[in-house]
Formats: sequence, C-alpha cells, structure tokens
Amino acid sequence: MSRTGASMSRAHPDLAPLAFLVGTWRGRGTGRYPTIEPFEYVEEAVFTPGPGKPFIAYRQRTRRARAGEPLHSESGYIRPGGADGAELVIAQMTGIVEVHTGEVAGNRVCFRSRAVRLSPTAVEVSRVERRIRVVGDTMRYRLWMAAVGQPFQVHLEAELTRV
Repeated sequence: MSRTGASMSRAHPDLAPLAFLVGTWRGRGTGRYPTIEPFEYVEEAVFTPGPGKPFIAYRQRTRRARAGEPLHSESGYIRPGGADGAELVIAQMTGIVEVHTGEVAGNRVCFRSRAVRLSPTAVEVSRVERRIRVVGDTMRYRLWMAAVGQPFQVHLEAELTRV
C-alpha cells in the first residue's frame, strides 16, 4: 500500500477527492513581490487526514534556502465543500487568517480566498489564491496575493516531493 493509501485507509470517505494531497512534502521554492527582495526557500508541508472525520489537517514551515533561518509557518484544515469543492482555513504566525473555497479537479485544487482577516499588527493582505497540482509524488503550487497596496500577482512558487 502506498504512503497515501495507508493514511487514507482510516480517513473519512468524503476525503477521497482530496487524497492526492495527503502526505509529507519537502522541496524548494522561490518568492517575489514588489515590496521585497526575491528569495529562495526550503519547505515542509504535511497533510494528515483526521481519523474518521471529514478533514485534512495542514501545517507548513519554510526556511531561507541558504542561511536556514525560519521564514514562515501556517496551519489549518481542509474540508470537503460540496460537489467538486473544498474549503481551506489557515492561521499564520504573522497574524493573518484566510478562509478559502476551492475547486477540486482530479489531482488539482484551486483555493480562492473568501475572507482574509488581520490581527492589529499584521501586514495588510486583501486577497489570496493557492493553486496546487500533484503528479505522482511531485506537488507544484503557486500562491497569488494582493497585499500592501500592490495588485494581485504571483508571490510564491514551489516544487515539493512526497517523502
């Protein structure tokens, strides 16, 4: 049984369309935005199905590729969201909370923010979109955002491998 199959054997049946996400993923990415210097990072993302419950727990951590210092972390949950859909809720250590709805098509999911909320000291972010595609044991994603007065644009791109 594959690593995904073993994890999914105890998962709620409504998670079947999202099974392609399950696992621990590691890899590298790049970030850019008009207000910062471009950067490279290493990432670990973990997607774990709730035992018998219809959710996948998500956690992600990044570090600067060369120096190794922590850059970002976030955690949340993915839930089935109706026909061919999913919901994503994320809390970030930067004081940002995102609520998304998504469309699932085969081995792809596109999450679009419905709400972005900020703590009093968080940097202004108004819109986020996360597109994820998995082929075999390779995950590629892009994250778009509109923030700090800048238009909606690509901020992050990465390729991760299931370990």
